[in-house]
Amino acid sequence: MKKDMKKTMLFCAALLCLTMGAKAQTIGSPDGKIQVILELSGGKPCYSVNYQGQTMLNRSALGVVTNIGDYTQGLTLKEGFATMPVSETYTLNNIKQREVSYQANEGVATYLQNNQPVMDVIFRVSNRDVAFRYKIYPKRDTRVCVVQSEASGFVLPEGTTTFLCPQSKPMGGFARTSPSYETSYSLDDAMGKNGWGEGYTFPCLFKVPGKSGISGEANRVLISETGTDGGYVGCRLLNEGGANYRIGFPQPGELNGVGSVTPAMSLPGETPWRTITVGPLANIVETTVPFDLVQPKYKASQEYIYGKGSWSWIIGMDGSCNFDEQKRYIDFSAAMGYQSVLIDAFWDKQIGYEKVAELARYGKTKGVGLFLWYNSNGKWNDAPQTPIGKMDNARIRREEMKWMHDNGIRGIKVDFFGGDKQPAMQLYEDILADANDFGLLCIFHGCTLPRGWERMYPNYAASEAVLASENLHFGQGACDAEARNGCTHPFIRNTVGSMDFGGSTLNKYYSADNKRGTVRKTSDVYALATAVLFQSAVQHFAMAPNNLTDAPAWAIDFMKQVPTIWDEVKFIDGYPGKYVIMARRCGDKWYVGGINAENEPLKQTITLPMFDKGAEITIYSDDAQLNGSVKTLKQNKKQQVVITIPCNGGVVIVG
Repeated sequence: MKKDMKKTMLFCAALLCLTMGAKAQTIGSPDGKIQVILELSGGKPCYSVNYQGQTMLNRSALGVVTNIGDYTQGLTLKEGFATMPVSETYTLNNIKQREVSYQANEGVATYLQNNQPVMDVIFRVSNRDVAFRYKIYPKRDTRVCVVQSEASGFVLPEGTTTFLCPQSKPMGGFARTSPSYETSYSLDDAMGKNGWGEGYTFPCLFKVPGKSGISGEANRVLISETGTDGGYVGCRLLNEGGANYRIGFPQPGELNGVGSVTPAMSLPGETPWRTITVGPLANIVETTVPFDLVQPKYKASQEYIYGKGSWSWIIGMDGSCNFDEQKRYIDFSAAMGYQSVLIDAFWDKQIGYEKVAELARYGKTKGVGLFLWYNSNGKWNDAPQTPIGKMDNARIRREEMKWMHDNGIRGIKVDFFGGDKQPAMQLYEDILADANDFGLLCIFHGCTLPRGWERMYPNYAASEAVLASENLHFGQGACDAEARNGCTHPFIRNTVGSMDFGGSTLNKYYSADNKRGTVRKTSDVYALATAVLFQSAVQHFAMAPNNLTDAPAWAIDFMKQVPTIWDEVKFIDGYPGKYVIMARRCGDKWYVGGINAENEPLKQTITLPMFDKGAEITIYSDDAQLNGSVKTLKQNKKQQVVITIPCNGGVVIVG
């Protein structure tokens, strides 16, 4: 008996030594709420994340496999691990918060193999976020490598529910243009699934069981990435079974099979950042981590003008791309005080270069600039829309951009990319860099998620990468689900980057005569609220010239004055897919927007400390039949407002 006990004790001691031999290191956030525990177990690096004493991520794998070595196992940790503070302030006027003060603690763990340094894992821990990336060292005379896979894992606590967008299979959808990050979210779903077999697009939201913190609210985990450029691939999240998720590289079939699924890099080389935002929903909605971790790649060639614009295609489709209609939309933008008009596909065939130049000159007299649509294509899908074959060739692209510059074009919208391989990421970067040379803003559609690009590329404006407004035209099902989707995006997609949704329509029908087509189920106040809730520095709203006479005057007046540049964001209340209430500040004016997708009216008393006691506030609201109205009142002493939002309705408070 004593002998067996001794064996047991020796086994336990050995196990303890194995764990302790990992030299566990802790990196805490500046406020002490987040703790990251970094370990080396059996030669395998791993980490875990706690928030206010609650486990957000269980022990999860780290490391990369390259063609010059497997850096996921057989490692030792170099002595001398230490943390240091990181402090930076920056100003960025095209994201959710203009003035950012980034404070974090950084720890660098250097791993050895055969007594030689092979890899650093660099961790940054701020008060809302955890981020890590890898630095890979040369091996003897080898100065380049291919990263074959990442072990980077995320093991959620049991009972966690998911809010995820499935990754599409390649070469599917319209004209074989997928994946394009345009699928619906599954909400409050169980773990253990893998989407449609190909994992999930970033960002990925999880609700961790149990409650902590003063509010008693369930904590969340938002997983994404930032800093991806032409030096790497865009990644996705794969489920490995149960609660275990890991980083996945692109699918082989993406880009029509062109290019490798694995990134190549020179050495020493660094991967993009993996980001993990934890805590209550306010942390998720208000995070600036995609921008905190990156730096500008080049200087802006000029001061870029953001703002509002109109867009005929969402209402009139391809047939609206003619000279007279686009001139009418220029007049409409001028009447609204908007800065631009987006001229969509087939403009080169249906209007022509000379007449577009004429439209640009006409727009200049009205203070309205033009954005022009382009097909990204060379050889990766079958999308026939023109102009085509212009953006994928460097020489032709620069000739085209010079023509745009010479004719006063403000920006471009490039569509149909269809993949996240390294050549695609390089194409995004090349388009942006060339466009900056010619003073052009860039919007991307049919595209990947932006990954810190607002700060990396000063002429980047926005990306679609969401099931956007075009689907409202294409099918009634999308209209029926509009509020559900609208209550999802502020918590997931729009948290990490500018979202070119193209919404806020005031038409009752998605047609040029406003008498037929798919039927909008949401209210006019809902449309106003999404102009506040959906963040993008450039907004081409789905409004039409007829709205000047057939939409309520109060709605038109609001859409004239609502900003697209914000100084601050505050989350008030909400639940993904059910309802959302947020506040944004522009200068000294606050806008509060709320929408509801639940069958029952949302009745709440909300506290709004941003409005001074006795201050005059304007409230746009719906009745039970979704008829909107506007009223003005004074903020009470408790700084509270009682609101009721019916299903498919909205509320906006301005003061």
